[in-house]
Amino acid sequence: MRDAAGDLLAWYDGHARDLPWRVAPAARAAGVRPDPYRVWLSEVMLQQTTVAAVKAYYERFTTLWPDVGALAAAPDDQVMGEWAGLGYYARARNLLKCARVVAGDLGGQFPDTREALVKLPGIGPYTGAAIAAIAFDAPEVVVDGNVERVMARLHDIHTPLPAAKPALVEAAAGLTPAERPGDYAQAVMDLGATVCTPKSPACGICPWMARCAARKAGTQADLPRKTPKKPKPTRLGIAYVARRADGAWLLERRPGKGLLGGMLGWPGSDWSDAPAPAPPVQADWRDLGEEARHTFTHFHLRLAIRVAHLPEGAVAERGDFRPPAAFRPSELPTVMRKVFDLARPALENTR
Repeated sequence: MRDAAGDLLAWYDGHARDLPWRVAPAARAAGVRPDPYRVWLSEVMLQQTTVAAVKAYYERFTTLWPDVGALAAAPDDQVMGEWAGLGYYARARNLLKCARVVAGDLGGQFPDTREALVKLPGIGPYTGAAIAAIAFDAPEVVVDGNVERVMARLHDIHTPLPAAKPALVEAAAGLTPAERPGDYAQAVMDLGATVCTPKSPACGICPWMARCAARKAGTQADLPRKTPKKPKPTRLGIAYVARRADGAWLLERRPGKGLLGGMLGWPGSDWSDAPAPAPPVQADWRDLGEEARHTFTHFHLRLAIRVAHLPEGAVAERGDFRPPAAFRPSELPTVMRKVFDLARPALENTR
């Protein structure tokens, strides 16, 4: 099926999506080369997130930090705050680690091979292959969710995901061309995103319509098959929001490892089926009667909110007080921002 690559590239030349991090096929043919920094940034952002959601984040990041040196020099809390809403804060921490390695140890230049790229923080096999292909035109096999769906249908593969991944990667490898591999990698992703969509694929306008085994068998709408996911459990917790009479807010930095690792937030209890109360300071805590609800990858979280006014000079057993001038709610992770939005009306007039 080697001719398939040529058919797809011809389609891509006329139908490529206009994306802020992409060099269009005509521009690439004219000699314009992608900026590896921007390819890397977009690929990290796109992990577990849609193109539509990423665009605004990408444009804001590249305005604030137009190159890897600027990002490497950025304050951690500011980057974490700008990342809020993209999920997986570990990715943001690794983003900073990677930027600092590239800027500090590699002279600001990203490696041009998958093997070297995957040695950098936060770059796994998929991301390394994508950067190598898109930024450096290396003939790497790039397989994301869109590509998995296209390959499952093109070859009529019925093994459920994730067990089907090796077969789908092998199928993708058999089609990856030596010429224009970067454009080809983006073309397959575009095909999955715009034509070979999860529901109601537009087979009539697909450049691979005549080659598609699932279309011939009438099974395209059923593929790819997936092993049913287990329902997400719900965990409970308590968030304590306190403000001193001088306007300072009591915040706590979470441990460096684990969920929301190293990020600022409100002191709280454990997150479990039956969280134990853990107030960070002796105070007249009032149950707000509202919950901040948030969904992480593996569980739903419901945080009860307790608020307290504290006298000037109060000292906490846990956490640190931040004066209003040093407190930026935008730098909190999303779940902690939700807590703040609910608690603020009860505390904002404390002076």
